[in-house]
Amino acid sequence: MRQVSAGAASHAPTLGIVERTSARAALLLDDQPLWIPSHRRTSVVRMWKERTIFVSGCDRASRRRDGLLRWAGCIAAVLLLLPAIAVQGQSLGQGLSAYQRQDYVTASRIFIPLAERGNAAAQTYLGFLFETGRGVPQNYTEAAMWYRRAAEQGDSRAQYSLGLLYDRGFGVPRDIVEASKWLNLSTAASPPRVRESRARIRDAVTTKMTRGQIAQARLRALEWAPSREH
Repeated sequence: MRQVSAGAASHAPTLGIVERTSARAALLLDDQPLWIPSHRRTSVVRMWKERTIFVSGCDRASRRRDGLLRWAGCIAAVLLLLPAIAVQGQSLGQGLSAYQRQDYVTASRIFIPLAERGNAAAQTYLGFLFETGRGVPQNYTEAAMWYRRAAEQGDSRAQYSLGLLYDRGFGVPRDIVEASKWLNLSTAASPPRVRESRARIRDAVTTKMTRGQIAQARLRALEWAPSREH
């Protein structure tokens, strides 16, 4: 199994669109038409451009040597990948739609590749799914990891959730100073409709702290700067 890249060396296969109808589209793979349903075409082209389609033995020499059987195997390899490609091509909006209709399994499958590629909103929602065990097994460590990645990018919801995990010691060692730091950052960046409620939680945590801890948490918050993943 080898990876085939668009625009690679001259012996590598090339992909292009040669015909499209309402029901299906023909993709040209090394000058040979490959018919694929139209709703799959965009994802196949996108994955090809991102150089993540894996195809075995699809070069011209292999087809000359092994004939139609080898070519049929190439087609099968691409078609077997279509469900996975379709999931990876789905958008954050589709994930949110699945989440809002409480289809958490579908939502998690959409959020995971987006989160892995650095989408802060997807990371925050995925953290919540792991924290609550919706669509995925409940795992506070995973939840904290995804919240942290989003929080470091400046997502205020993730900062709030991460602060609460530090306050309770769920998925991370209990650390009141770190909890206060993230709750301070979240409150400062919150939209008006939730700022007051987050401030109350922040203040409740502050009542459990010494003056030294409060000063340390505020200093950490002042020194923090967002770090984008992409």
